[in-house]
Formats: sequence, C-alpha cells, structure tokens
Amino acid sequence: MPVDLPALLSPAHSALLMMECQEGVIGAGAHIGQLAQAVARHGTVEQIARVLAAARRAQVPVFHCLMAQRPDRAGAVANCRLLALGRKGAATLLVGSPQQAPVAALAPLDGEWVVNRYHGLTPFHGTELDQLLRNIGVKTVVAAGVSVNVGIVGLTLEAVNAGYQVVIPREAVAGTPDDYVDAVLQHTLGLLATIVRVDDVEGIWS
Repeated sequence: MPVDLPALLSPAHSALLMMECQEGVIGAGAHIGQLAQAVARHGTVEQIARVLAAARRAQVPVFHCLMAQRPDRAGAVANCRLLALGRKGAATLLVGSPQQAPVAALAPLDGEWVVNRYHGLTPFHGTELDQLLRNIGVKTVVAAGVSVNVGIVGLTLEAVNAGYQVVIPREAVAGTPDDYVDAVLQHTLGLLATIVRVDDVEGIWS
C-alpha cells in the first residue's frame, strides 16, 4: 500500500518518542553490555541525534521515555527474565541519577517531555504518555531508541492498539544480535509500522 510519507510525518500531528536512550542502558555504564555494543557499532546515538535535531527544527514534540528505579525498587516486580536482570546488584537507574539520564548527545531541552516509568517494559504502560499525546493532537509517533528485541516492538504494538500510526527510522533503532534485529524489522515491525531511513525523516522535517 503506497504511503504518503510527508502527510504521515506532518509536524502538525507527529511526535518523536525516544525509548530508553539512557546512560545506564546504552551508555558507558550500560547493564546490558551487548545492547550498548550494538548501539556503538552501528552509530545509533548519532542517527537518533539526527532525527532529534530535525524534530526540534520542525517543532515536533519530543518525548524522552525513560526507565526509572527507586532505591528500594518498590512498585516494580521481576516477573520475567529481562526484568530480573535489572534487579541484580544495586539499582542502576535511580531516578535523577547520571545513569538514569539520557545520554548527553540526546539530553532534553526545555519544553520537551520526560516520561518516567517504574514498572513494565514499554512507555505507554502505566504512564501519562497516551493522554499527553492525545491532548496535543498527535496522530503519528516516530519511534527511536532501544531495543528492537523488546522495547521498540512493545511501543509499536501499544501505539497501534491506541490508534496511532508508527514510523520507525531504521538506523535510529538497535537491538541484538544483528540478524535477529533485521528479521524483527522485516517480519514483525514491517507489518505494524512504516519503516523509513533517517534521511527520509530529515528531509520531511527540514
């Protein structure tokens, strides 16, 4: 089905959602080392920064979707292997800590949204994200960040279920291993979202 990409990405009804682009997730102190290595290998932060800069130029709303922890981990449960990994050792994503903050190249500016979640795997679950997007008239969300394995898939499914269109700039997402990421993009996300290049988003938002 042909896609009218300029209409789909109109700044009047789009928003950029950046998923877990945090120091403790994809930065030097990341607790999932293979994911951070994939991000570094593919230059994913630099690609996300291109999308972010284009969004800011076009006055597209920007949402930093962050995982957060309390020192006592209250409110969160380790009810799957992935969440159990995050409970090993001391809490690394303490709200307000350097590890919980976005990586420096993607740091929020005044007026951008920062949405923390203390439980679960996706930014729509149990947060104000959906209502905030609706209140500012968003119809299309552009998803960037990590990981294609879980977070980007979950974000996309929830956004589609909530009635949004989803656009994914291919170079602005990452996961591991590479062949699995390619398969998920082709066989799962390709059925749910419009997959484009970062160049495409930059061109429309310029």
